[in-house]
Amino acid sequence: MTTEKVKEREPEYAPAELEPVDLPENAFRELAADEEYHPIMNPAHDYPEVTPYSVTMGLILAVIFSAAAAYLGLKVGQVFEAAIPIAIIAVGLSGALKKNKALGQNVIIQSIGACSGVIVAGAIFTLPALYILQASYPEITVNFFQIFLSSLFGGVLGILFFIPFRKYFVKDMHGKYPFPEATATTQVLCSGQSAAASSGGQAKLLVIASLIGGIYDYIVATFGWWAETVTTTAYAWGASVVEKTKFLVSCNTSAAVLGLGYIIGLKYAFIIFSGSIFVWWVLIPLFGTYGAPEISALSAQGIFSNYARMMGIGGIAMAGIIGIVKSWPIIQQAVGLAGREFKGSAGKQATLRWQRDISMKSITYMIAIALAAVFIFFWFGVIHTFWQAVIAWFVVTVIAFLFTTVAANAIAIVGTNPVSGMTLMTLIIASGIFVAIGLNGTSGIVTSMVLGGVVCTALSMAGGFVTDLKIGYWLGSTPRKQEQWKFLGTLVSAATVGGVIMVLNQVYGFGPDSSLAAPQANAMAKVIEPMMTGGDTPWTLYIVGAVLAIILNWLGVPALPFCLGMFIPLQLNTPLLVGGLVAWAVNRSSKDPDIVKARNDRGTLISSGLIAGGALFGVFSAITIMCGKTPPSNNDEFVPQILGLIAYAAIIAYLYIASCRTKSNR
Repeated sequence: MTTEKVKEREPEYAPAELEPVDLPENAFRELAADEEYHPIMNPAHDYPEVTPYSVTMGLILAVIFSAAAAYLGLKVGQVFEAAIPIAIIAVGLSGALKKNKALGQNVIIQSIGACSGVIVAGAIFTLPALYILQASYPEITVNFFQIFLSSLFGGVLGILFFIPFRKYFVKDMHGKYPFPEATATTQVLCSGQSAAASSGGQAKLLVIASLIGGIYDYIVATFGWWAETVTTTAYAWGASVVEKTKFLVSCNTSAAVLGLGYIIGLKYAFIIFSGSIFVWWVLIPLFGTYGAPEISALSAQGIFSNYARMMGIGGIAMAGIIGIVKSWPIIQQAVGLAGREFKGSAGKQATLRWQRDISMKSITYMIAIALAAVFIFFWFGVIHTFWQAVIAWFVVTVIAFLFTTVAANAIAIVGTNPVSGMTLMTLIIASGIFVAIGLNGTSGIVTSMVLGGVVCTALSMAGGFVTDLKIGYWLGSTPRKQEQWKFLGTLVSAATVGGVIMVLNQVYGFGPDSSLAAPQANAMAKVIEPMMTGGDTPWTLYIVGAVLAIILNWLGVPALPFCLGMFIPLQLNTPLLVGGLVAWAVNRSSKDPDIVKARNDRGTLISSGLIAGGALFGVFSAITIMCGKTPPSNNDEFVPQILGLIAYAAIIAYLYIASCRTKSNR
């Protein structure tokens, strides 16, 4: 786009004194051929974004949430999304301090602070496996710098590899992806803008929904007044059925996951759920009924973890490869832009600040420096053999770059990044290569896990960063500023996570017999150990999943969400379908299209509140448990199950009824 064309369009933006306080009506839908999206912050004007206040608060929250997320993730295997609670805190602080023009600063606070969740996910899913395997192999050593540098380099690569794809995901694909987490976070940030402008209707609704969803989820997660997951196995007839056929039905009763399903919508929620029921209602009963004795003797959960889920991993990997092939023109475009900038023929950057990225020339230099640092780290800090370090470096570079678009695509569609599945496949591929070049045994285990930590963090960062940049696009912040200061947040979060993991290992230890089970890291350890010590690897299951993904793509079914459903447990996929059905019902609650749109927008806002409240109060629950509160363990008891059904029905009714309490946007 030339400078002249940009200047011709600038008068279309509202004057500063007339700027909107709410998102435009075309924020979540596809644009017409001649239609443009105008964000809240006028692209023709400058706003305070990077300030001492926003940077300091972002870093403080990154440290706090890194520690909380690491503890909770190692305990239950789930890392809460930090972006939403950090956005809530940022809005609350800016209101309490009466900050003028706080929206741009709040975006920076959220962007820096959100590094915590993505860095934690990359680190705790892989690196604690080294501590777990020390029990069997005392010669394995782990130090702070291995954890810190693998997290830091992975985060930096994730940022650098994704920036060339920002425009494609957040601008060119506007309205084509639901972006559930980015939607919820954006609504939170908008609520502060709306309240500051004394137009607090939406802000009030968001606060009420956040309190309802947050208190609801806090009570069940902390005190267990009702079952967090309702399941047929809690009843005598259900237990009998699952014992004989391995067939069960389960649903998480979380308000946050219900809201996530509403925003995802029925289409994608149904595809995800289809993958889940294919595993749980077809494959697991088949394995349990007609499988070998050692398989049929396992519980339904055991069959899922040891066999059926492996197909999901193969499917995710193949769906990722298919996505890479389909995205190849975009990859070529990004590489071509870098080449043209080096030759000085790329043209001038757009003058409107909301489309300014770090230049591709600078990104290319930074990637070269980062990759050189990764190689030095592998050679001197992990492997100590030059040519083996070269191969490890090559594997990390190729996989991290190619799977960047896959991670971003998963977040854009379902709000869940399958980093553990993609990392597990990376470890399997890398371990096979390492064994072939003689890098096995304990040295191979350490190399694979550290390499996995880099890749896992890179993919986690790429998925999280697309959320940050989509938020910035909707609101009108400057991408270049988000990109520049993301590096500092990554540095601080990586250092915090490294220290927290070492402290938690000394205090609690990791593993099934510890209070910190580290489930993903245990799964990684179980997969890598036999590969490095001559055991069996379920290649057939991976291949079956890969073939299934190819067939789905051939039939026109989105393979990634379907295979995500195969990988994610049933109880977390069922509420996505429930939320999608509520959205479907709201969209058919009137024949007047204006009323339908108004109700759906209201439902999206309420769902965002449920997600935001669940995420924020999830932090409170983690703190409560850290302070000594024993987590509830009554999930399979009859009375909590009945109360769980009642409570879940109540939150569903609230979402539907509250969404329909409007007549029109006019």
